[in-house]
Amino acid sequence: MKRPRIRILATGGTIAGSAGSALRRGYRPGQIGVEDLLASAATLEIDAEFDGREIAAIGSQDIGWREWDALYREITAALEDEAVDGVIVTHGTDTAEETAFLLDLALPAGKPVVLVGAMRPADAVGSDGMRNLANAARVAGDAGAAHRGVLVVMSDHVFAAIDVRKAATGGTEAFRGFPRGPIATVTPTSLDWFGPADRLGRPARFPWPESLPKVMILTAYAGMEADTVGCALASGAQGIVLAGLGQGNAPATVIEALAAAKVAVVRSSRVDQGSVDRNLEVDDDELGFVAARALGPAKARILLQVLIASGITDPAAMQSEFDRR
Repeated sequence: MKRPRIRILATGGTIAGSAGSALRRGYRPGQIGVEDLLASAATLEIDAEFDGREIAAIGSQDIGWREWDALYREITAALEDEAVDGVIVTHGTDTAEETAFLLDLALPAGKPVVLVGAMRPADAVGSDGMRNLANAARVAGDAGAAHRGVLVVMSDHVFAAIDVRKAATGGTEAFRGFPRGPIATVTPTSLDWFGPADRLGRPARFPWPESLPKVMILTAYAGMEADTVGCALASGAQGIVLAGLGQGNAPATVIEALAAAKVAVVRSSRVDQGSVDRNLEVDDDELGFVAARALGPAKARILLQVLIASGITDPAAMQSEFDRR
């Protein structure tokens, strides 16, 4: 049986991080290059063939358009290469959900594309990086991973990009999924899917943009003042995501300022988990707002950026995209 050929695209992060001591708390991300990652993977005797490309060597808090554009182009080339069976992106955990979701919106649901990271640097006691990488290889080389969109592998679980989020600042079990939890469990020697692939034949949802417009996230809090909206607009924001209280709410003066703004407004929630629905406490129909539904503020921002870049600015059309799964 032919061994799967997997391309690893490295961006840095904790999985490539080093503390210089097994017990040191602080560390620097992105210190281990892709060739060293490949060498470490080789010692695990993973049943796959690898090649690698280094996109960046940064912490994911610094990732942005330049890295995303390079990743998209490298992944597209890999998906078009008949010799490549799947792609792994090594990535920091802080913004993994944003990168995964952006790529998921603009890639066809064909060969497996898997993001993987680590919560502990490579030289720490109990480092999870190599186990996560071995798990990601198991997923990326599995025919059952095709036609599921972009996936994220962490802590022996597989998450869909649209569901995944980082829900804890520390610990190897930091990732969760909403509204679905994990869609599979994985170890270096096993993989169990919880259901069939649901995107067979689905093309890319959006074209890859030439750039992403500026969209700001405003977090609501008790006593929030309306001038925060003006500050966002003055900075050149073409859209605003409200990380609102509860069901995406905010003080009345802030809601009024958002309604008066001449930009797209999406209501999400600062609450870790739950949906924001239309027309509950806030009259979205009257005010021209969009409800983020199950997307948290970070992903709502990504989708709003892509929508604006694609020329979709009508609130009703935007809402239909936020309603999609």
